[in-house]
Amino acid sequence: MRGETPPAPGEEGTENVLNYMPKGTVIPFQPWAEALYKQHLTEEGAGARPSGFCLPHTIPDAYVHGGPKRIIQTPTIIAILYEQMTHFRQIFMDGRGRPDVTIPAWYGYSTGKWDGDALVVDTIGFNDRSWLDDAGHPHSDALHTTERFTRPDFGHLRIQINIDDPKAYTKPWTENIRFELAADTDMLEDVCDNEKDAVHYPGK
Repeated sequence: MRGETPPAPGEEGTENVLNYMPKGTVIPFQPWAEALYKQHLTEEGAGARPSGFCLPHTIPDAYVHGGPKRIIQTPTIIAILYEQMTHFRQIFMDGRGRPDVTIPAWYGYSTGKWDGDALVVDTIGFNDRSWLDDAGHPHSDALHTTERFTRPDFGHLRIQINIDDPKAYTKPWTENIRFELAADTDMLEDVCDNEKDAVHYPGK
């Protein structure tokens, strides 16, 4: 699958969560998170953007970056492959509950279930080192995402993502991302193995 053009273009480029929300949406920041986001915008992420150091994206950031994504489905587990940085996620479908997370992860720990024709994925256990998007919306280790995958027709996929992080935001908020089927498309290996930019960031 490949991401479609955002339905509601925002102000900071296509890799900002605001582009996937109704025009005029106001993100309900906690004060520290708003200050940090504004700092990221002012500095254009220089010296702070995780991907600039070859570190992983997270949910929802990984969905809106370049390259196709592939979903592999079995009765007990679903894997999502991301071409960029050759990363993957596991969604456990065997009925297990939420774990006691001892090792926070970039993509968290995901469990899923079917609600009719919709796949509902519950994810906790994130570390606090990633950004929600390339514009720099932060999150804490309390981040909890709920994704609802639906297919309106054969060639399209919709993912509604609910962001719940009481440490960083005053209330939950939601964005919607759209994908289209990329038929006869192979995924290529994309390894961030020649990073030479970080030493040139301001202050470095």
